[in-house]
Amino acid sequence: MTTNFSATGASPLEALQPHTVWAHFATLCAIPRPSYREAALIQHLIEWAQARGIETIVDGAGNLILKKPASPGCESMPGAILQGHLDMVCQSNAGTVHDFERDAINAVVRDGWVVAENTTLGADNGIGVALALAALEEPGLVHPPIEVLLTVNEESGMDGARGLAPGTLQGKTLINLDTEEWGHFYLGCAGGVDVEVRGTVETEKLEASASTPSPTLPLQGGGRSSDYALVRFEVSGLRGGHSGIDTHLGRGNAIKLLAEALRDLAAHTDLRLIEFNGGSARNAIPREAFATCALPAGIAASIDEWAQHRHESWRERFAAADANVSFACRHYDMPEDATASTPTLALPLQGGGNESAGMAIANAERDRLLAFLDTSVNGVSRVSSDFHGVTDTSSNLGVVALEQGTFKATFKVRSLQGARADALADKLVAHAASYGLRAWKDGAYPGWTPNPASPLLALCRRVYTEQFGQPAGLQVIHAGLECGLLAASHPQLDMISFGPDIRGAHAPGERVEIASVGRCWTLLKAVLQALA
Repeated sequence: MTTNFSATGASPLEALQPHTVWAHFATLCAIPRPSYREAALIQHLIEWAQARGIETIVDGAGNLILKKPASPGCESMPGAILQGHLDMVCQSNAGTVHDFERDAINAVVRDGWVVAENTTLGADNGIGVALALAALEEPGLVHPPIEVLLTVNEESGMDGARGLAPGTLQGKTLINLDTEEWGHFYLGCAGGVDVEVRGTVETEKLEASASTPSPTLPLQGGGRSSDYALVRFEVSGLRGGHSGIDTHLGRGNAIKLLAEALRDLAAHTDLRLIEFNGGSARNAIPREAFATCALPAGIAASIDEWAQHRHESWRERFAAADANVSFACRHYDMPEDATASTPTLALPLQGGGNESAGMAIANAERDRLLAFLDTSVNGVSRVSSDFHGVTDTSSNLGVVALEQGTFKATFKVRSLQGARADALADKLVAHAASYGLRAWKDGAYPGWTPNPASPLLALCRRVYTEQFGQPAGLQVIHAGLECGLLAASHPQLDMISFGPDIRGAHAPGERVEIASVGRCWTLLKAVLQALA
């Protein structure tokens, strides 16, 4: 059964159980909340809390803190902190019209899951926020003093947690509600650092050239190299996903695949690269990438055959991990003067502007940039020797933009060990420098060191077994939770993390299982009561 809804109107989410949790999540779907744009949501939550006598604080970093006194008789107990982040990753499928700064999230309720089909859903971390808010208004819940910490800009660099001043929080235990596999307690996470790459690229007019298509390329046609035709190459259909928790699944990276294909094509014919764009978030595996190129008209006329061959090769190569990968080309008509010695092309450039008409990347620059993208480290670099099946160190080439002579790329590096994250980031910086590009590290944040002797962990494991009749699993996650930064500013905190089943975070089609949200709610209430 499938139920559609628009969060701007009456939502069947509010008919789901537990009612209070889903009502809050429906509100989060209705109010846009990309990173750096959480102000409207914060104002709504302040008004909601004040109407219920809940104390509200907005700290210097922009985080929202909500405080509720302990239940009668529990005032002397150490306080508990519930923590999540307000922002969400904003990703949509190509062709989907959705303004994440203005439009509500549209979703369906299907077969026990809440899903956003063509955009991200924001269950990461909207469900965690909804659970914390529900705890503040649950009637009859016996609890210690509660602080709810809702941070800002987590997905864009953990700015909220990074800016939390020491001593802001008074509680002694912290429950992070930002993990995505029910039945497990998380007691550690990876730290990370971004690598930013920049460069200027020489461009030139699409002049007549003495080069001719290589006979080794299995394409028909020839023609003068000045007889260019525009072709837009498109990699799409990939699953994408979270660059931390999904990196070990072997999914395709659209940027890497497109660079691989164009590098091969450039080695065999007169490929003139005009634009290259892929990915939209450093912490999401790129699902789509696009390049606008000019090819000799005879080659362009039969390039579909080459593209189809590569498409079929990728379908075979990614049959298990990314079976819907697609490689296609779109042809554009050239203006009548395209065969002139200095053609003026009405190019469909994403960057816009007629000043770029008729310009292409110089071939030496094309080779340099495609080689850099093709050979850059991406994916799992090391598997943990301490935690079975957990990625230790990885990198993700998340965003590339080559437009009008400017090149930009961003990598996300993660590791369970800070020194290994730094080492891999330094390797990427050196790799970029070897191709004449500027690169630097930015936005570093620490990991969260596991504490198997944690009293909070022991209490949560006991409560879980009592509630569900079986032990919970223990995990360390290859993703960046805010716990490491919170531990830096509040070293007294004993922390743990848990959450419902969320699939496809950071990618369109993200979904959360309804039943596991209910189990999370049961567990959260029981843990708070045990802490009281």
